[in-house]
Amino acid sequence: MKELLVRRLSLPARTAGLLVTLGLAALADPPAPPPAPLPTLGAVAQEGIQVPKPPFSEGIFPCSSCHDGKSMKVNPQRRELTGMHGDIVLNHGPESRWCLDCHDPANRDRLRLASGERIGFDTSYQLCGQCHGDKFRDWRVGVHGKRTGSWNGAKQYLLCVNCHNPHSPRFQALKPMPPPTRPEQIQARKGGAR
Repeated sequence: MKELLVRRLSLPARTAGLLVTLGLAALADPPAPPPAPLPTLGAVAQEGIQVPKPPFSEGIFPCSSCHDGKSMKVNPQRRELTGMHGDIVLNHGPESRWCLDCHDPANRDRLRLASGERIGFDTSYQLCGQCHGDKFRDWRVGVHGKRTGSWNGAKQYLLCVNCHNPHSPRFQALKPMPPPTRPEQIQARKGGAR
């Protein structure tokens, strides 16, 4: 049917139709640019994400004050932690993870990505994001964790470790609070309601 219509139109009419089509296309909005590539962990670090100081236990950082590589040699063997780290319970992939998977053995004041790149504790979200990509994506856009600041300006993020213990990240069960008291059950007493 379409071919019949095209054949019945004269050459000048077809040319005029083509020119109108091209003119409308020229006036139309330019095509949308291709979507930006998903940020990589390194690109996110370059965005200048502002985070608070990591919540170190008192007297534990810098790690190199004990792990200087001289008086205390690196022991890569999986073992029960004692001494200064005896309180650490590793419930974060205990069958497949060990301290030196995340802590850099050569520089204990740094963390280590799977690529071998050393990062500071203030960018530990990169380390977490290697395995927990969906949480990292949600954290970055403000859906997971706490983010404050302007919606189109500077933002401040809490690090993963501000809410999760990196050695045992699952939250402990919370005891539910009792339900609120109904207004008719509140009795006015001397000194306040009970």
